[in-house]
Amino acid sequence: MHTEIEEIKNQTTKEEKELKKSANPYKIGKVKKVLSVMVIILVIATLLNGCKPAGSKDSIETLTLTGSTTVLPIAQKAAEAFMDINPNARISVRGGGSGVGISALIDDTTDIANASRPIKTKEIEQAHGKEVNPVETVIAIDGIAIIVHSSNSIKGISLKQIKAIYTGEISDWQELGEKSRPIVIISRDVSSGTFEVFKKLVLGGEKTREDALMLASNSAVTTAVTNTPGAIGYIGLGYLTKDVTALEINGIYPSKETIIAGEYKLTRSLYMYTNGDPEGIGKEFIDFILSPQGQKIVEEQGFVSIK
Repeated sequence: MHTEIEEIKNQTTKEEKELKKSANPYKIGKVKKVLSVMVIILVIATLLNGCKPAGSKDSIETLTLTGSTTVLPIAQKAAEAFMDINPNARISVRGGGSGVGISALIDDTTDIANASRPIKTKEIEQAHGKEVNPVETVIAIDGIAIIVHSSNSIKGISLKQIKAIYTGEISDWQELGEKSRPIVIISRDVSSGTFEVFKKLVLGGEKTREDALMLASNSAVTTAVTNTPGAIGYIGLGYLTKDVTALEINGIYPSKETIIAGEYKLTRSLYMYTNGDPEGIGKEFIDFILSPQGQKIVEEQGFVSIK
């Protein structure tokens, strides 16, 4: 701005010199007046351009989401769609597990914690100790599917049998009517919300077999079961692929229809947690997920809409 003003001032001086040569006071005054107005307009325009409010349409708004790998595909697709209609939004979505997301919210290193389980009492106490007030929003419904290798001839299993497998009472497929081979147990790691729900609904709080392979994501479990003929694992409904076989549980197959009807029992809500009631871009994003367009994304990712 200073350079432009100096140029105008220099031009003024040049014009004055020219006019002084012609000894016409009227013309000199007229040029001075015009150039003074130009300087004032330039100054005002520059100041206005540099003092736009933070909430203006040209300002960049950022949002960070961290946590559940089950919620991850919903959050990623919703973020892409939201940024398409809000060009100034910058949304970062990270996995790590429900426990990681909630810890990040408590430590104020994320704006939204994605979780596939409810926040624990001890986590709420930790949050309050740091003056953080976790507020939960349910964004979708999910089912936990029990999966086996595609070559496995077993099509159904009971909750009691699943518990016996994971606690070590049953260790060979022959005990369930399949050909004899060791059962390879694939589980989720302890930071996983899916693990917490499985432990509560299936294991009744008991520990898994010590040699269970503990993996960090739904995708990792699916890949491991796909590549291991004797394996059994559990994943969120949205991660089911044709490369594995989902088992009926107590005679009920995991699907959107059986979940909505309340027939399939291994179900849970999916959450987003904020510090206090959602506000700003965080509220706009969560409202978007709860909208018809957002719930359509939930369905497209293989989960069940709450609407």
